[in-house]
Parts: sequence; structure tokens; C-alpha cells
Amino acid sequence: MDAMMMGAMSKDTMAMPGMDAMDMALLEACMDACAACEQACTVCSTQMMSCSPACMNCADMCNTMMRAMLRMQGMTPASMMAMLDACIAMCQTCMDECMEHADHSEVCRMCAESCKACMDACTAVRESIMAMG
Repeated sequence: MDAMMMGAMSKDTMAMPGMDAMDMALLEACMDACAACEQACTVCSTQMMSCSPACMNCADMCNTMMRAMLRMQGMTPASMMAMLDACIAMCQTCMDECMEHADHSEVCRMCAESCKACMDACTAVRESIMAMG
């Protein structure tokens, strides 16, 4: 994400009640992790293995999480926490499903790793919000 976009996001985030001290680098890392996870899950879902439904749902959730972080207007810390929790839960489900195939599918292994990275990034944002509150 470029500096101009992050500057605009920073202004929007500061306008969100209770979020004026948000670490923009954490948000950027989380958005990047969500985008990477969405892509990995989309690719993995095309393998038509038993993990495909979880991968499709996770891709949709990661896209939704990323888009919500791009436009903070109308969000509250509570609604952001709920979305982060949902994204973490969906990534956990997808990672668990893909790990069942990770020994014989490189795509599933990479998808599971991407889900873990997204969960970690969402958790970091969640902890940051909790620390502000």
C-alpha cells in the first residue's frame, strides 16, 4: 500500500471513536495478510478437495475484513473486534481443513500457512484495539 493511501486511511481511522491511537503499520500488515490469504484460499479452493468450501468462505471473509479496514468510517472498536474475531475463526477453520492435505498438497500447505499469517495479523490488530480501550 502506498504512503498516500495510508495517509488517507490514517485520517479516517483517527476519526473513528476510540481508534485515534491505532498503529497504522499493524493495519497495513493485516490488510496485506488478508489479501494474501484471500488469494491463497481462492487458489486452494480450485483443487476440489474437501477443504474447498472452507477455502471459499475464508477467501470471502478475508476480502471483507480487508475492505472494512480500508474504510473505517462507520466502524466502532466493538464492530471491528467482532469482524476480526470472525476472520480469525474462519482462518482457523480453513487452516485446520487444509492441514489434513498438507502432506500431499503443496497448495494446501501454502494456504494453511497463509491462514496462520492472517490469523496472527488479525490477532495483533485485535490486541492493539484492546490495549487502547
